Amino acid sequence: MSLTSDAILERMMALHPKVIDLTLDRVWRLLAAVGNPQDRLPPVIHVAGTNGKGSTQAMIRAGLEAGGSTVHAYTSPHLARFHERIRLAGTLITEEALTEVLDRCYVANGPDPITYFEITTVAALLAFAETPADYTLLEVGLGGRLDATNVIADPAITIITPVDLDHQQYLGDTLAAIAGEKAGIIKRGVPCVVGPQHDESMDVIEAKAAVLGAPLLAYGQHWHVSVERDRLIYQDERGLLDLPLPNLPGPHQVMNAGAAIAALRALGKDEAACEAAVTRAYWPARMEKLTEGPLVALAAPAELWLDGGHNPAAGQALAETLRAQPSRPTHLICGMLNTKDIGGYLRPLAGVATSLTALSIPGEKATLPAATTAAEAEKVGLPARIADSVQEAIVAIKQDAPDARILICGSLYLAGHVMRENSG
Repeated sequence: MSLTSDAILERMMALHPKVIDLTLDRVWRLLAAVGNPQDRLPPVIHVAGTNGKGSTQAMIRAGLEAGGSTVHAYTSPHLARFHERIRLAGTLITEEALTEVLDRCYVANGPDPITYFEITTVAALLAFAETPADYTLLEVGLGGRLDATNVIADPAITIITPVDLDHQQYLGDTLAAIAGEKAGIIKRGVPCVVGPQHDESMDVIEAKAAVLGAPLLAYGQHWHVSVERDRLIYQDERGLLDLPLPNLPGPHQVMNAGAAIAALRALGKDEAACEAAVTRAYWPARMEKLTEGPLVALAAPAELWLDGGHNPAAGQALAETLRAQPSRPTHLICGMLNTKDIGGYLRPLAGVATSLTALSIPGEKATLPAATTAAEAEKVGLPARIADSVQEAIVAIKQDAPDARILICGSLYLAGHVMRENSG
């Protein structure tokens, strides 16, 4: 039987018992074994931050591609299929190419310990180095300083989107500590675009940039973005841009758009690229309205929406997005991981949602039990019930409120399950 990417990925899971173990030693060892592909990449745009990394990267990619550039892109986690993580010159990596590059990395690594994210990141860098393109977009997996993507000596530009509390067990339990990890992607002399930050985060980022002589392009200092008369107004020292609002829904996308535009302008791109960034970006499972598929048919005439945000800042952004939507009763279907601050996530949503149906995330060992999610929802004032499946939850909500807005939320892992269920 021929080897598949899924089979190799399964093998890779066994190479290191800890899912997350932040150090770069294993990555450097494997990179050397496969010929140091990180030194042969097209110009790199490296993106870190707690929230907004993926949306910002998607907007930058849309802007670059509209100008005729070919772009590699690396993101994580995937939703439905691993292939989503690696985009080669604008196209998702093929099964054949993925299998080949994963196998090479697996053989080169041998029996030595390495985490799943580390070995698959090296595979992505190897694929990028061997495929011509104009730019490489790299999204940090976790933190920044010790993340497997942080192996690029001289990126074209770095970006730090808003820093907030998440993954405290790995990154530290204060904003300053977490910002220190994110600021680890700043490189000597390389411009760094910085999105809106809490003061304590900004202090850390500014200090790190000063030590490395890295020019900062910071929101509120070097660039400004706002909404005026349903237009996005961006301003920096080069002038003012009057653009359409982002096609990605939610007030928070205005700030992500600002960071993307600041990066594009720093790279010398024109107004057309900036407009494409806000009008052509696609980023699934971020307040995405599903329009076809079996789950959509099951929910009709109710609307079905999907969002993978999973920390308190994401809950706040989601609540603001819902407030900006046309008035319609919103019923949540929610599943979360047991490592997340569920109370912090749900609290802002209690004011905009009518009910919550709790799920255990199918096939996910680290899921929070549905009963716990329901209990936490009740604590913050959200009437809650439990369902055994997404389908059961949709049917129950539709019976009570056929014209509802049904929003499936709380985890990218749940979002991936929904995308697979809805592709039939």
